[in-house]
Amino acid sequence: PEPEAAAGGGWRCGRCADGAALRWCISGTLCASFVGLGMSIAVLGPTFPTLAANVGKNVSDIYYIFVGRSLGSLGGSVVGGVLLDCMNATLLLALSMLGTMAGLYAIPWCKESLLLTVLMSVIGGSMGILDTGANVLALFTWGSEAGPHLQALHFSFAVGAFLAPIVAQMDMGSSQSEELAGAEKTNQSVFKSVPTASAASTTAALNDHQNKAFLWSYIFIGTYILLVSIFFFVLYSKTSSDRDKSKASAHKDRLAKYHWPLVGLLFVFFLFYVGAEVTYGSYVYTYAMVFAEMTESEAAALNSVFWGTFAVCRGAAIFGAAFLSPATMIVMSLVCSASSSTALAFFAHYRAALWVGTAVYGASMATIFPSGIAWIEQYTVVEGKTASLFVVGAALGEMCIPVAVGYLQGRFHHIPVVVYAAFATSLVTVLLFPAMYKLANLPQQRDLQEVTDRETQKTLLSNSGLTEEEEEEEHVREWNDADFEVVEMNDKLKNSLTDTSFRIPGQSPAPSLQPHLDDALGDPPVVAGGSPRRQNGIVDWE
Repeated sequence: PEPEAAAGGGWRCGRCADGAALRWCISGTLCASFVGLGMSIAVLGPTFPTLAANVGKNVSDIYYIFVGRSLGSLGGSVVGGVLLDCMNATLLLALSMLGTMAGLYAIPWCKESLLLTVLMSVIGGSMGILDTGANVLALFTWGSEAGPHLQALHFSFAVGAFLAPIVAQMDMGSSQSEELAGAEKTNQSVFKSVPTASAASTTAALNDHQNKAFLWSYIFIGTYILLVSIFFFVLYSKTSSDRDKSKASAHKDRLAKYHWPLVGLLFVFFLFYVGAEVTYGSYVYTYAMVFAEMTESEAAALNSVFWGTFAVCRGAAIFGAAFLSPATMIVMSLVCSASSSTALAFFAHYRAALWVGTAVYGASMATIFPSGIAWIEQYTVVEGKTASLFVVGAALGEMCIPVAVGYLQGRFHHIPVVVYAAFATSLVTVLLFPAMYKLANLPQQRDLQEVTDRETQKTLLSNSGLTEEEEEEEHVREWNDADFEVVEMNDKLKNSLTDTSFRIPGQSPAPSLQPHLDDALGDPPVVAGGSPRRQNGIVDWE
């Protein structure tokens, strides 16, 4: 079915049943891809010790693989934004999924730390393309109705992040009993004769089983991503890059007058929002242990409360976005974020305030990013380059703000920098959104005023003296043309009458015709009262 332009932006896959089914297939495939994206990112945590053992390094010595993946994600977001404006979105997402799959398949056999960093960068770049392209494709597919689908997209990421440790733990757990049994049997058989050989064999068995568990975890996620990429290729066969580009170019006129300043403000907004989210989620456990004097189980529970409310509210936002506008959801989130961060910064010494504040703060962070993308799409076109800036801003916030908070916390041991950072970032976002809202609505007011001024000028010009002079000149030109026609007709009439008189042989011109001719062509006689009489011939010809 032919895609058709939507009033809210993007393109629709037709109005028929087949078009609606295709749109839902696109949304389902995008959500499935974000499940894979979440698993690809989160699987690194539980398998990190095995990765270090695989390359012969300590855990503290391969921290740079996180930097490599983050830099790859930044580069992939930028490259993906450029490519989205040049090629079919579904084809680009399919290729990015294949890149992620290839990296996941190669990592288990990687034995060098440098190669591992390169593979992580490749995976990060592919995931950056997917993160940018999926948001843009959802907007292109649903237009102004994209709110619930964007919320579902980012909820799927949370589902994938939740499933990845379970997949890794299932593989490790399945091999752990065999590993312990094999180690015990080896120790019993060679303990008395060769103790060192016993220790070596035990270590070899341990590493072998860890590698097998690690291998199958990554293979499982890579195979899942391969299946999703096949669905993208099928969707590509149903669409056309030419139609995509024509629909994108058809909406160039929707660019706001202050498009790039608005995009820049939202870039900064996402930088602080995502940075605050990742910072609190990363340091809340340490904060609870050091400043709140909680036990390890209580600190872990507090951390789970934050991420649990985050995931639940992101899932609930799928239904809330169907009834609430993106601006309303953003305002609600900012109000909850400001109130909860205030409670955490100034009233965290009360246990109840700490627990409730953490729960509300996690819930307030759930909907801002997808709601922000849906909100700006109402005012301007969100193309590939625009969406890539949003993803880059979020990635920079994820990299910079946690590092800055960790540095300040190391310098000022007795100050809870984490909660103060949450309060400061909430204050920045609360101030930024009204400025963005005013800037987004300003172009429409200016355009309306310009249209009104143009109509007023046109009305004034239509009634101006210049137009009247033109009309008068036109009337004079018409009268002159009529006069020339009358003169020509009079000459013809006079000639015809003269010719008639000469056609009568042997007779003089008829005397009775001359007076009539004089009356018709001669000077009008003066009647009583001194006023000239009308020229009968001219009156008749007029």
